[in-house]
Amino acid sequence: MTMRLHWSPDSANLVVRIALEVLELDFEGIRVNRGVGDHKRSEFLAMNPQGLLPVLEDGDLVLFETAAILWHVIERAGRFGPDGPGADDRAARAAALRWMFYLSNTVHADLRVAFYTNRYVSEDRVAELRAGVRARVQSHLDLLEAEVRQGGLLGRAITVPDIYLCVCMRWMQIYPPGEEMMDGLSNWPRLRDLAGRIEALPGARRAFEAESITPEGALTASGLPNLSRAEVTGTI
Repeated sequence: MTMRLHWSPDSANLVVRIALEVLELDFEGIRVNRGVGDHKRSEFLAMNPQGLLPVLEDGDLVLFETAAILWHVIERAGRFGPDGPGADDRAARAAALRWMFYLSNTVHADLRVAFYTNRYVSEDRVAELRAGVRARVQSHLDLLEAEVRQGGLLGRAITVPDIYLCVCMRWMQIYPPGEEMMDGLSNWPRLRDLAGRIEALPGARRAFEAESITPEGALTASGLPNLSRAEVTGTI
């Protein structure tokens, strides 16, 4: 049965789309137009009461939360990346659990604060909080750079946690516009190389094109999607 990925351009669904593509799993993309409030309609809220993307339907299963969906995708594929290791590899499974939770609960969570800071503090404190988050994000990258230098999150092969990390790095370079979390990847050369390897995968290129993202430099020299702000963020 073909899976259905509910998506909006350059949202967290991009991570899932790349994983589905590089693991060669069949799926149908269902576009959710946040600019007209599709994510707040009752039909969508029945799948995810938070009104957030992504949502993945797999037969009678409905999943939300990026890391949960990615874990389901790994189990469906039976492997952590296009070249393995297999999902039944105990050491790889333990490493994947560590890094998936770290990326979801720490890195991605901090990015949400950076991107939607006014949901957390009053307007006069936004700049202060965002500066603190920027410092935290860059410390995360230092930690991850060291890990990749020592052999990678799950080894040298590209895996789903690597994809999650590198899409987060894309967003760090372009959001919030004018107050980005980092100015390029020059301070993290091994992470830059990893992002370049993922960026070059045919499946990743298909995912970028589907979400109106220029494939060249999509992760290493990121630019905004070729769409209006409303189509990407749901705001004008």
